Amino acid sequence: RHGGIVLLPGARLNASHLEPAEMEALSIAGLDRAQLEQLGLAGSRDMADRKIAARRAARGTGPTLADLVVVDNAGWLAPQRDTVSVADLALDLLNRPRLRVRYRSSGDDRASSRIVDPYGLAAKSGRWYLVADDEQRPRLFSLERLDSYETLSEPARLRSGQDLRSVWTELVCRPETRGRITVRARLREDRLDLAGRILGSRLEDVEPPEDGWCAVRIVYPDIESVRQLLQFGDHLEVFAP
Repeated sequence: RHGGIVLLPGARLNASHLEPAEMEALSIAGLDRAQLEQLGLAGSRDMADRKIAARRAARGTGPTLADLVVVDNAGWLAPQRDTVSVADLALDLLNRPRLRVRYRSSGDDRASSRIVDPYGLAAKSGRWYLVADDEQRPRLFSLERLDSYETLSEPARLRSGQDLRSVWTELVCRPETRGRITVRARLREDRLDLAGRILGSRLEDVEPPEDGWCAVRIVYPDIESVRQLLQFGDHLEVFAP
């Protein structure tokens, strides 16, 4: 009466069908809620999760790893300072254009203009980076220091045989192989756990404590990065180099 739709007995909705945006939200693995929102995919991800949950409920299965793991890529006490929209930039990159960017390098007071050939975006440790060639040399441009960008009419001039993943691998491996600086120091024993959390894999060697101090070896890719040790104050004493 008055029209309507009724499912036949035993019929089920196809809860596994995913729309293109939902598949895209699931295929970009490792992003947390905040990063999905920055890309404009949070709503699609929610819908995809509901469809998967409906299918799981129909099978009557118990909890999964997704119920037991939460991902938060934001750094501790690190507010978001991006000046450009990550979602807008990602959509503009779909057309593979060259970009004119205004970028402020570390230590510079003002941004300078340059034309780059982008491969895509990368998210690492709560920060977004534009991965691009600058005069045919691969570089990372932190979105925190990207004042603005403009898409150009000409397509990006990408190097033959290179894509986002190959260039990203080259860039992140570079600090591990370039100009390793080994710092030898004494660290107070009661600051050892803190040092492990802050320094991570840079803390390569720790000797047994003696008189409340531990001899340690810390490795950095360049001299500028050694400034990280200043936060330990008088809890750390560097004696070489």
